[in-house]
Amino acid sequence: MTSDLIARLAEASGNRWGLVTTAQAERAGISRKQMSRLASLGAVVRVAQGVYRMAPAGDPRLEGLVARWLMLAAPVEPTTATGAPSVVASGESAALLHGIGSIRSGSYEFIVPDRRRTRLPGVVLRADALTPGEVTVVDRVPVLTVERTVADLLANRTPLAVVDRLLREAVRQKKLASTDKFAQYLAPQAARPRARPRRRPWARQAPLPAGRDHHASAEEFHRESLLPGLITE
Repeated sequence: MTSDLIARLAEASGNRWGLVTTAQAERAGISRKQMSRLASLGAVVRVAQGVYRMAPAGDPRLEGLVARWLMLAAPVEPTTATGAPSVVASGESAALLHGIGSIRSGSYEFIVPDRRRTRLPGVVLRADALTPGEVTVVDRVPVLTVERTVADLLANRTPLAVVDRLLREAVRQKKLASTDKFAQYLAPQAARPRARPRRRPWARQAPLPAGRDHHASAEEFHRESLLPGLITE
């Protein structure tokens, strides 16, 4: 009986993190009482309110991030009027999912279409009207693209040394897929004054090269014009 319930939970979960919500379990015909019973038997582990883990424990930061996304996304429409997902990982949370950064602040960051409050601990929500092109999916979790993630971090005053390391790692892993989009997202940041203007050298650079829309050109782009002065060789 227990093995049958676990098999149904795994199918209901649909993510490699092995996390499942009580709502997903109920849709699979498994009651909250049965979930509590499975937890008492050690077959599942409660990781957050209404979220259980079936698989062995992984990275706790990733597990916490995915658990909170599940809780936030469950009660809302899956997509917005623009066609973008309703809850999208952003900032350092996006960098963590992409495997190019970590969470220093201790908070999980998400973008939602409208102002919204949450009582979930350690969750920061920001309202923004995203387009589908600004979002990708990593392990079934909607997340800002790498290019948009960098711009998001800069817009939120992330220390440039942190962005430097993140961007270098993105280039090393060939995850900077569209330099044109990257330049487009950086344009508003180049025009925005910062507390220390001398630390925004990309505003003084020539226009970024156009027509390079594949990660194969990322290394060349990095050498020629990838925020010189922000990233020093």
